[in-house]
Amino acid sequence: MKKIKKVKIAVVGVGHLGKHHVKHYSKLDNVDLVGVFDIDSQVSKSIAEKYKIKNFKNYDELVRQVDAVSIVTPTRSHYEVSKFFLDNKKHVLIEKPITSTVLEADDLIKIANMNNVLIQVGHIERFNPALFPLRELELEPKYLEIQRLAPYTSRGTDVPVVLDLMIHDIDLALSLVNSNVKSINANGVSIMTNSIDIANARIRFENGSIANITSSRIAKDKVRKIKLFQQDLYITIDFLASITEIYRAMDANQKDEKAIMSAIMETNGKQRQIFYEKPTIFKRDALKYELINFVNSIQKKEKPLVDGLSGRNALEIAMIIQNKIIEDKNGY
Repeated sequence: MKKIKKVKIAVVGVGHLGKHHVKHYSKLDNVDLVGVFDIDSQVSKSIAEKYKIKNFKNYDELVRQVDAVSIVTPTRSHYEVSKFFLDNKKHVLIEKPITSTVLEADDLIKIANMNNVLIQVGHIERFNPALFPLRELELEPKYLEIQRLAPYTSRGTDVPVVLDLMIHDIDLALSLVNSNVKSINANGVSIMTNSIDIANARIRFENGSIANITSSRIAKDKVRKIKLFQQDLYITIDFLASITEIYRAMDANQKDEKAIMSAIMETNGKQRQIFYEKPTIFKRDALKYELINFVNSIQKKEKPLVDGLSGRNALEIAMIIQNKIIEDKNGY
């Protein structure tokens, strides 16, 4: 059996999150972690020494020695950095949001397609193990209620809460509802920063589905929950606790050995049962499996769960929401 060549990877940006990219890559068997680069040379040097890898001084030196890079820099630099590596035919994993503007995202996707390289976007929530039981279900959600609340910290406040937190749930909603967006209503307020700190958006899809999404970075406790409603099915997920609960209405003569029958009722002359199921969730590091997906996609063993187009579409909806909030605040 032919041995698959290791993917040579470097991490660009080794701040709070970039350090975790380095840690996980260093432990993957199919990765050759070549080195790191950061504009803070002391931070970069420290990480390089810790993992016994190269501390690159510039992109030109780095690009000659890698097949791919993780780009974990501030959003404002995503386009410039990603474009350099895509132009040089390197695969890129870009932390979310993909870029600052949709036009920038479109340009990166065009370059990647032209050079036959991958873009993966770091919407890490797609790899949350609490979502995995949904893969076995036929989902046609009519209503989604999503909450993402967090205590205030200075990290991430360089962008509005819509692009910092809500964009995760926009991506989730777009992945769960197989339909184009028809209309969006949104509002928000600034509390601790000059930007939007609390936001709510109501997204209506062309198939009639609705997603109601609330995000806040001014909360006492972290909350990350989703409720999904459709015909004969209700699902609730607590991402932080890794708890998924599934309620299904079924005819009384149907059997489901995995579920526990909780009730029997008469509806329109037919006996119906409500089944409750709480699947076992195997805890795992979502970032680790996001990076595994990236590497396996480069080796053509998988496809990116969140490709460049998915990242671009989430950004487009986020920008519409952000602009509607600003228009509302300005009284238009």
